[in-house]
Amino acid sequence: MATPMSPAQFAAALRAEGVTVVEVDDWKTHNRNHKGAWGPVHGVMIHHTVTSGTARTVAICRDGYSSLPGPLCHGVIAKDGRVHLVGYGRANHAGLGDSDVLRAVVNETKLPPDNEADTDGNRHFYGFECENLGDGKDPWPEAQLLALERVAAAICRVHGWNERSVIGHLEWQPGKVDPRGFTMDAMRARIAKRLKAGAPAPAKPSTPSAPAKPKLEPFPGTAFFMTNGKPALGKNSKIFTAMGKRLVAVGCGRYKVGPGPTLGQADVDSYEAWQRKCGYTGTAAKWPPGPTTWNKLQVPNV
Repeated sequence: MATPMSPAQFAAALRAEGVTVVEVDDWKTHNRNHKGAWGPVHGVMIHHTVTSGTARTVAICRDGYSSLPGPLCHGVIAKDGRVHLVGYGRANHAGLGDSDVLRAVVNETKLPPDNEADTDGNRHFYGFECENLGDGKDPWPEAQLLALERVAAAICRVHGWNERSVIGHLEWQPGKVDPRGFTMDAMRARIAKRLKAGAPAPAKPSTPSAPAKPKLEPFPGTAFFMTNGKPALGKNSKIFTAMGKRLVAVGCGRYKVGPGPTLGQADVDSYEAWQRKCGYTGTAAKWPPGPTTWNKLQVPNV
């Protein structure tokens, strides 16, 4: 039993364990707390997404869908090992599960079969969705498994838990199969080994030679992005592809497909998310891009 970490403590704990963290929009305050309390927390729950494509997966896990509003987890573990933080607080990831399983997690004992759905798991677990189709065929890259191991170990280390505080969705709620493609026992063994090895040593400061500054795309002017006072949807340019890739990299991608060279509504939505992240609100955050946010985005020269 533990009080949840603050968002800042949470992100810092992940980074201290060697996790590459991507902070998405307003993740620190994006939650379902109006539906009930979050905490005390007892463990970490792992899921797979049944989706492909990191940008699309992150967007779904942040926003949810009509029958299940987001956030659907606290972090999305992508195939490349990056962990996208999409919410913090109560999240729609665990649902109702078995009270006997929860008791075993609290006591860090062997898990019993999950044959009941009588306990609110959204209140008591940190939740992570892993980008995977969940068909038993979609591969789990080592970078992704290592990130999962590090994420779970980081949280356990802060709260003084051992590996038995980490469970899969399939061990909590009857009828669930996730995560599929590796066993939770094997993952718990990895987490136990990491915890036994002790906390990672702080990175030693270094003084490398300054890297060459990348060539950036200069701001093309407001008119480049508009047609007759409206977003220039349908316009083609390599600049839009480069812009979209940078928006995904900074955690503001709202793409289901892409990004690509044709300006679409997803580009507009993504850039407006970036302008909000830069501190703009209301009409100031609306399309089109301005020189300040464009230069801060650092779109590579095309």
